[in-house]
Amino acid sequence: MTSNTRIPKAELTGVRGAIVGWMSRRMIGEVPEPVEVTWHNRKVLNFSFAVGRRAQKWDRCDASLKSFAHMAVASMVGCGFCLDYGYFEARNKGLDLVKARQVPRWRESDVFTPLEREVMEYAEAMTVTPPTVTDELSASLLDQLGPAAMVELTAFVALANFATRTNTALGIESQGFATACDLPPLAAHSAP
Repeated sequence: MTSNTRIPKAELTGVRGAIVGWMSRRMIGEVPEPVEVTWHNRKVLNFSFAVGRRAQKWDRCDASLKSFAHMAVASMVGCGFCLDYGYFEARNKGLDLVKARQVPRWRESDVFTPLEREVMEYAEAMTVTPPTVTDELSASLLDQLGPAAMVELTAFVALANFATRTNTALGIESQGFATACDLPPLAAHSAP
């Protein structure tokens, strides 16, 4: 795919660049554009890697719920990279691909449970400015998930906002990960 990044991609150089390139190609088949663009500032890249690695170890909230929440944020913000990669990751983690495909239009789709719908509503409510999270929605999710999972979900949605807004501002778009895996296209986004 043609790159339209607002900051040119950097060549991954040195031993660290070789390792990052090799690991990326091994894990997902190519080097993601966010890595190539962020390579210009290694401290920011290292921070992103460290946060991402740590967040992957969080295990108090269901992986599907976190995946749907991240994709809901990406759809709302318009981060094609995060939607594409999220769908690709859902496939690689054995998550429900029928549901993952429908996240951009979760309100109209009939495949989601009430809890999944509330999680995506919460993710979107955290994403708008100013946030519109209500006491009722928080209480409902807290009752269903428990405090530990609720804290994790909230932090995960905040990190999703970090990633989607960074990628969107930098002009990073879909790299076609899902297409390369012959996954059916995502549903079109519907407005709240």
